[in-house]
Amino acid sequence: MTPTPNSTTGLDAHLAFARRMDRIDGLAHYRARFLGTDADTDTANPRAYLDGNSLGRPLRASADRIADFLQHDWGTRLIRGWDEQWMDLPLQIGDDLGRVCLGAAPGQIFVGDSTSVLLYKLARAAVDSRPHRTEIVLDSDNFPTDRYIVEGIARERGLTLRWIDSDTEGGVTAEQVRQAVGRETSLVLLSHVAYRSGYLADMQAITAVAHEHDALVLWDLSHSVGSVPVELDRCDVDLAVGCSYKYLSGGPGAPAFGYVRSDLHDVLTQPIQGWMGAQAIFEMGPGYQPATGIRRFMSGTPAVLGMLAMQDTIAMLNEATIESVRAKSVALTEFAITLVDEWLAPMGVTVASPREQTHRGGHVTINHPLMRQVTKILWDNDVIPDFRAPNGLRLGLAPLSTSFVETYDGVAAVRDVLRGILLGQNGVSR
Repeated sequence: MTPTPNSTTGLDAHLAFARRMDRIDGLAHYRARFLGTDADTDTANPRAYLDGNSLGRPLRASADRIADFLQHDWGTRLIRGWDEQWMDLPLQIGDDLGRVCLGAAPGQIFVGDSTSVLLYKLARAAVDSRPHRTEIVLDSDNFPTDRYIVEGIARERGLTLRWIDSDTEGGVTAEQVRQAVGRETSLVLLSHVAYRSGYLADMQAITAVAHEHDALVLWDLSHSVGSVPVELDRCDVDLAVGCSYKYLSGGPGAPAFGYVRSDLHDVLTQPIQGWMGAQAIFEMGPGYQPATGIRRFMSGTPAVLGMLAMQDTIAMLNEATIESVRAKSVALTEFAITLVDEWLAPMGVTVASPREQTHRGGHVTINHPLMRQVTKILWDNDVIPDFRAPNGLRLGLAPLSTSFVETYDGVAAVRDVLRGILLGQNGVSR
């Protein structure tokens, strides 16, 4: 899945390459399952959607599932739905997600709350389990919520933050973690794929380094789940969280998931003691007694409606396999970088993501001082990447919904808009 364009360069050669790749792509047929693609004749479609790493396209099956749920599951079963299926849905989906995407045995993943809330719950539980330790290790370019959450926990618990100065065009290495952790480290918090650069961290090596000092590690999987193979059990990961609205196409604000390794269930105490995490939920007892297993890390009533769409994506990933998805992701990002090097580099654009595919997740960031303006014009012309300050434009290439021709069209539009701005003109060539 990784052939490269032939030696004949130029627009026509790259377009021919993209068309050929789409013809031989074993995953191409999945694109028609998404609403808003060129296979969907019922909607006005964007010319190119290159933001699947921020909000995934919805599946046709999810539209049907949600409509059926409203009409039948909720509409006719009403409150009986809780006893019949909804109560266990967070754990059932968690087990499916663990099996298909995350390399996790059953009983270690639940769905519920937002990513921010889950980060707080698991990070706070981790540091409280190491009461005599005084430091949390994190990196300077992690996603803002990750940094903000542990800054708050550090204030609550009187802890010190030890910062790793991470490269905004790269990410955190095992050697950097080795230099930062020590006998005072209670927790290391990192992202598996960096939100800005797309850097793919070495989960196994970094986790092993932290464990040498008996520190716990909490991984944010928001930019890797559904795009990059993850092996939580094999890597001996302690804790993980991730969102479901990117590559899992759960929809805007869909609930996140949390992973707690099974041997830590009875060791950690989560700080938000809601009724869904209690041992006997409907006894309404006077005091809180945590449930056994992963359910004890739940808090409030599950957002059932928000959990519907991700089930269809998980099922589709099970068909396609995460390994095949990763192979196409690598090919898409390699193609995008090739186009950037040929078309955009002469205008001063730089690639701000790892060029080595083993160190790169599912998106590519490109930098130029005019990218904020470029992004606005692109959006006005139905070409949709996203912008990350100060100068980054991200190309989020979701393998099951993004084609090679769409990638070609998107990067060509970036080229045309940037060239137009530099020449004093605005617009996208058609």
